[in-house]
Amino acid sequence: MLLYLHIPFCHRVCPYCSFHKHTPGATPIGSFIESLVKEARHRLPALPPPRTLYFGGGTPSMLSPSHLRRLFDGLDEVIDFDALDEVTFEANPATFDLAKAELFRELGVRRVSLGIQSFAPHVLKTLGREHDPTQAEEAVRLLRRAGMPSVNIDLMFSVPGLTLDDWASTLETAVALEPDHISAYNLTYEEDTSFFDSLHRGEMDRDEDRDAEQFQLAHDRITSAGFDHYETSNYARPGHRSSHNHGYWNGEDYLGLGPSAVSTLAGVRHGNIADTARYVEMVNSLGQAIVESEALTPDQLRLERLALLLRTTEGVPLHLIAPSDPSTLIEHGLAEIHEDRLVLTRAGSALVDPIATQLA
Repeated sequence: MLLYLHIPFCHRVCPYCSFHKHTPGATPIGSFIESLVKEARHRLPALPPPRTLYFGGGTPSMLSPSHLRRLFDGLDEVIDFDALDEVTFEANPATFDLAKAELFRELGVRRVSLGIQSFAPHVLKTLGREHDPTQAEEAVRLLRRAGMPSVNIDLMFSVPGLTLDDWASTLETAVALEPDHISAYNLTYEEDTSFFDSLHRGEMDRDEDRDAEQFQLAHDRITSAGFDHYETSNYARPGHRSSHNHGYWNGEDYLGLGPSAVSTLAGVRHGNIADTARYVEMVNSLGQAIVESEALTPDQLRLERLALLLRTTEGVPLHLIAPSDPSTLIEHGLAEIHEDRLVLTRAGSALVDPIATQLA
C-alpha cells in the first residue's frame, strides 16, 4: 500500500494549480498537524503497512521545524519508517535553508521533489512562483550538502511566453545541476484555476505542435544526459525511479490523508472533505474526514490502469486493451508489441492521452 499526506498550505497560490490549497489563515497549522496525526492513528492500524510515503501539497516544506518534528513524531507511532521503500517530500526552493534541509534528512526523508518549474525569470513570474532562478539552483545544492539521497526537479513546458530557446536554457540548467530525477510536465488548464479562466477569455492558448516540439526537446536533452525516460513526464538516473508513482501506475492500493485526499482501497474509492477547517473538525470528532465513497467496477479499474501504464516504458498488458485493436497505432509507428504488452514509441508518447482514449 502507498501512503499520501496532503499539506494544503502555500505562501502564494499558483494560478495553474487545481489542488486543494490556500494560504495559512483561519486554520492554525498546529491544529491541522494534530488532526493529520490523529487521522493517521485512526486509519492506518486497520490497513497493511505502507510501502511508500509521499508528502504533497500545497507546500509541505513551508512547515516550521517544530511542526515538522510534531508531524514526523506522530507518524512514527504508526509507521515503521525503516520498512518504507521511499519517503518523498515536496519542496519549494524559497521555503528552506540548509538547516531545514538537514532536518528533512534527520526526520527520514530520502527523496525531495523540488517544484522549480523554470529557470527563466519571466516564466516564473507568469507561473506565480515565489522563487527566482538563483534560489532554485541553490536549493539543489543545499539538498546535496544535507546528504539527501535523491533529488527530483519538476519542470513545466508549454507555459505562455515560454519560447523554445527559453525551454532549452531551462533544460540545460536543470541537467547541469545533476539531479537524480527530472519531471517535465506539459501545462494543463484545469478548472477552478486562474489559467483556465484566462484560456477561456482568449488570453492564453493551446498549441499541440508547440507541445510536441517542447516535449521532444525535453526528451532529447534529458536522455542525452544519461537519464532513463521511463514514463511520459519522468526521467531518472539508474536507481532513482519514483517507487511511489510506480505503485499508482501499477494499480496498488493507496491511502490519502489530509483535506481533499483520495484513497483507493480494495476497489473502493474514498474522498476526504476539501475544506481544511471542516477537515480538522471532522477528524477531531470522528477520526476521519471521508465525505464520499464509490465502489469501482472492474472496467473502471481496468481503464485507469490502461491510461496510466500506457504512459510508461513497460507498456500495457494486451488483456487490458481488449477488445480494442491497436493495429492502426502500430502501422503509424505510434506503438509496438513487446511480448504480451503494447508499448508506445517515442512518437506515440507525445500523443498518449488521445491514444488512451482511443483504446478505452
